[in-house]
Amino acid sequence: MKNWQGKRYWLVGASEGLGREVAFCLSRAGAEVIVSARSEDRLKALVEELPGKANYVAVDVADRTAVEAVAREIGGIDGVVYLAGVYWPMKAQEWDNEKADMMGEVNFLGASRVVGSVIKDMIAKNAGHIVLVGSLSGFRGLPGAIGYCSSKAGMMSLAESMQADLRTSPIDVQLINPGFIKTRLTEKNDFNMPFIMSAEDAAKEVFDHMNTDTFKKSFPMVFSWVFRLSQLMPDWMYYRLFGAK
Repeated sequence: MKNWQGKRYWLVGASEGLGREVAFCLSRAGAEVIVSARSEDRLKALVEELPGKANYVAVDVADRTAVEAVAREIGGIDGVVYLAGVYWPMKAQEWDNEKADMMGEVNFLGASRVVGSVIKDMIAKNAGHIVLVGSLSGFRGLPGAIGYCSSKAGMMSLAESMQADLRTSPIDVQLINPGFIKTRLTEKNDFNMPFIMSAEDAAKEVFDHMNTDTFKKSFPMVFSWVFRLSQLMPDWMYYRLFGAK
């Protein structure tokens, strides 16, 4: 277990769902948390509930200038956790450019903007912790997931590239790929979601991994095997099993 006392962590995408619960995990452990999202009202309410030292700064991760300004305002941090995400079910036959763009902006480019706004300071002080929360859907394309799968695959590749560059440095990079979590986003799905977890249980998985020195964690474990093994399948087999029927 890491010593979280006195550490400062910036959580982006923390106003509800998984991000909110991870904020509670860190706060209970003794870390100071700065929470960000677009909804100032929700952030303010969260800060009032957290048991430890906490503050909030509203930000739209689609706005690079705003992200960089908030990073400067927050100042020195020990770690950043990127949990922001948007999702709409979308088939190729029902393509919506506005929604597809927003998934790319928030799920992938937002993560890049946030990391790019803090990593130079981490490199300068030779210490830091970067945690990106992706999705099992990033392993391979799925039906009805235009925009979402590709944005999560981008985040996965981003984390893997950072790990390749920073793995021998004092800056820790971690990638966490959850399965289905019961949130406002998954309420949009009209299909059965195997192994769906509560936000509280998923946050415990995230925080447990943050206490390790391991790069990547995918959960629930059994469900994650399906996605990891799918990468080994030839195309004809994969799309017969997972493509549109």
